[in-house]
Amino acid sequence: MNRQYDIIVAGASIGGVLAAYSALKMNKRVLLTEENAWIGGQLTNQGVPSDEHDWIEQFGCSKTYRWYRERVRDYYRQHPFIKDEIKQKSIFNPGSGWVSAIAHEPKVALHIFEEMLMPFFSNEQLTLHTSTRIIDAKSEGKTVTSCTFEHLKDGKLFSATADYVIDGTDTGELLPLSGADYVNGAEGDIYGEPHATKETLPEDMQPVTWVAAVSYHRGETHEMEKPEMYDHFKAITMPYGKKLLSWYGPTLDVSKDYRKFRMEGTFEKDDKHPPLFTYRQIIDKSHYKAGYDIADATLINWPQNDYVFGNLFDSEEAEKHQYMARQLSLSLVYWLKTEAPRDEGGTGYPELKLRGDLLGTEDGLAQAPYIRESRRMKTEYIVKEQDISAKTNDSLPHFWDSVGVGCYHIDLHMTTQTGDYYFENTWPFEIPLGSFISTNMDNLLPACKNIGTTHVTNGCFRLHPVEWNIGEVAGYLAAWCLDKGITPRALYADKEQVKAFQKHLEEQGIERHWPEDKVHVI
Repeated sequence: MNRQYDIIVAGASIGGVLAAYSALKMNKRVLLTEENAWIGGQLTNQGVPSDEHDWIEQFGCSKTYRWYRERVRDYYRQHPFIKDEIKQKSIFNPGSGWVSAIAHEPKVALHIFEEMLMPFFSNEQLTLHTSTRIIDAKSEGKTVTSCTFEHLKDGKLFSATADYVIDGTDTGELLPLSGADYVNGAEGDIYGEPHATKETLPEDMQPVTWVAAVSYHRGETHEMEKPEMYDHFKAITMPYGKKLLSWYGPTLDVSKDYRKFRMEGTFEKDDKHPPLFTYRQIIDKSHYKAGYDIADATLINWPQNDYVFGNLFDSEEAEKHQYMARQLSLSLVYWLKTEAPRDEGGTGYPELKLRGDLLGTEDGLAQAPYIRESRRMKTEYIVKEQDISAKTNDSLPHFWDSVGVGCYHIDLHMTTQTGDYYFENTWPFEIPLGSFISTNMDNLLPACKNIGTTHVTNGCFRLHPVEWNIGEVAGYLAAWCLDKGITPRALYADKEQVKAFQKHLEEQGIERHWPEDKVHVI
């Protein structure tokens, strides 16, 4: 049976959920699918706390993202066992993780996403299928005509059609299926980017990380079975001269030097040995009233479990690398529990306990790996290093077709083929509409890390608030084009139409520019 919708969103990543949500608010009938049990991508099924810029409490994100952040805090304000002095603060960090000002539990994020979508189930405007993956997309000319999905629990297939199809998958699954022009890995030195590889290297991608959740029960011992590949990973020496399973990791530049970490403590700016437990800490037991039995908990997405040894898509050995990425994270936890040098002396932290309940799994690992680099759509405009780098711009850069804002360094983790890694300063940037417009498809839009960026600039467009903004725009763009009876390409070719769409976005609470007098290079 073929099912008809206004818009299909394949993949309920952060961007996928927001694309659906925006289209639903514009009274469109939407099919949203997700391969995992949970919707929400990085924030939920991948277990990655939001990574945000320094101005996030005042500006630099969309109205809905600001609502989400406040809703997170409201959840903890309503928690019956949070201390009153925490609840009374207008700004507080629920988990105290120093990567984010709102470090929180993935289940809280899931709850809020479901809350957002709830009004659209009752009137049958939204159809949601989890544990469902897209397996095929038929196209005629420049139009995606139908999509086929598989229910993973029983193997049953169904097809659907829609006027617009949005790719909300974290790996850009719709791009090859539909015949859209795309690129993955390093495209080579075709845009004159200072950090581009000299040759085209499609397999040279940023690593994935399979996040693990652990809690810290001081004075207790929690057993863990030795992972099958533990000895393999324990024997690996990294290019920076230190063991993979160690308190060491690469520096933030291409010097191939190393930096040392520690387990516990409070993070201070320019800390020479940053504490990793509090890095992505999502539960801080000091925030809870006496008598409430809760332990500190963190999500392990550290340099030591970046899987740099292969890719999980567009690789003949993808299944092997998926298994090995999981084994690396379990091996890191096992090393921490049994052999890691303790900050105060001695070895091993047997107090650590894998917490699958925090991630909706049995083994303590996330439902899905954290994907840093997706297949990327070839679009009418490609965001290049020169557009946003602090080294190539003397002042805040602008795009005439801006449809949102983002802010993060160009941050490439050690790649899977060349082993390159670097961390470059940027200006807070804008998101150009041209990076949404496919070069060869008329009704297919990107909603997350699959927009038109390069291997280099992808390193700063992959963060939570940016993906959120991208997804929102994708949903609004599809709905706008449906209502106006035009294609995204036709809209982009008409500057007056672009201005009208930009005004519409502003009315929906999307910031398109940074305040010139309040921001600086990061």
